[in-house]
Amino acid sequence: MSSRKSCQPQTLTKPALDETEAAELVYRVFGLRVSWIALLPSYDDQNFHVRVSRDGGADEYVLKITNSEDSREPDLIEAQTRAMMFLSAEGFPSAMPQLTKDGTIMSLESASGCGNKKYMVRLLTYLPGTPVAKIATNAQIFYEIGKLAASLDKALSEKFHHPSAKSLHRGQFIWNLANVPLLDQYLYALSQNKYREVVEQVIEQFKGKVIPKLSSFRACINHGDLNDHNILVVSSAASTQHPEYRVSGILDFSDMSYGYYVFEVAIAIMYMMIESPDPLGVGGHVLAGFESVLPLSGEERAALFLLVSGRFAQSLVIAAHMALLYPENREYLMVTARTGWKHLMKMFEVGQEAVERTWFETARAYV
Repeated sequence: MSSRKSCQPQTLTKPALDETEAAELVYRVFGLRVSWIALLPSYDDQNFHVRVSRDGGADEYVLKITNSEDSREPDLIEAQTRAMMFLSAEGFPSAMPQLTKDGTIMSLESASGCGNKKYMVRLLTYLPGTPVAKIATNAQIFYEIGKLAASLDKALSEKFHHPSAKSLHRGQFIWNLANVPLLDQYLYALSQNKYREVVEQVIEQFKGKVIPKLSSFRACINHGDLNDHNILVVSSAASTQHPEYRVSGILDFSDMSYGYYVFEVAIAIMYMMIESPDPLGVGGHVLAGFESVLPLSGEERAALFLLVSGRFAQSLVIAAHMALLYPENREYLMVTARTGWKHLMKMFEVGQEAVERTWFETARAYV
């Protein structure tokens, strides 16, 4: 994508550098000469896979150029980056930032062709592995992802004390699960049909049954986006017929915020359902992994169905909204919608009681 294109009039401007401009940026800011570069798919930031030649080999990085709106919150981006560094030190497979020539973890840079827009730039180590979205998933990896979700939030909430963490209190952040009611303002992006009716039902039930219970949930820092593209895995077993996987990379901390432990397991369940041939069966395996670290309370469990439904609604509605703003990125933005609407409709067709029974009985079998 070329930055010579006219910029979007919206407050949030997605960066639009081409590969040559991105390579020049790496040299200017980090002092590294790029030998190979490729654009990576992204939601509202711009990411490049970068290879840098060094004596005796090559190092690989992800050049992350944050959208113009989020770039105006340096404390928030620092918190995300410091959290990644903390998690890496704690043994989690998280990326580390390459320091700039000035010795900082990020730099605010102008991009040609976009007026006064400035973007926060980071160079992160490239993590090995295959996205969960591209493997044949099984109960074992769902369990591991549930366990990861709980372990990650627990470590962040109990041990991450960097001063920038206060910026993770993001009251009106649209991706925080507590803010499902804010979807009202984006419903214009949906046609008047059965899908919109279900989303409106989710919002109303969420207002009545989840919001009043938030104070009873255990608070924590959420990663907030453990989706099937943000978790990398490698096979740890010799068998190709029944491979076992381990998590080799955790990506994209841009949705981090203060929330609740039950939010993270709901988000993980929702995204693991996306490509599964048995979507309603997924939740029990993820829940079992999560509860092996952090058992949920009765009230947290009772909210799980609406929290999963709420995340489906967030993902589907906001994607429709963003696709109207950025039609050239529609294919990537609508990835979840390919199966997401079907899964959300199925959940409501089967009903909360039956779905929860499936999840809880599956989880109980692990005990």
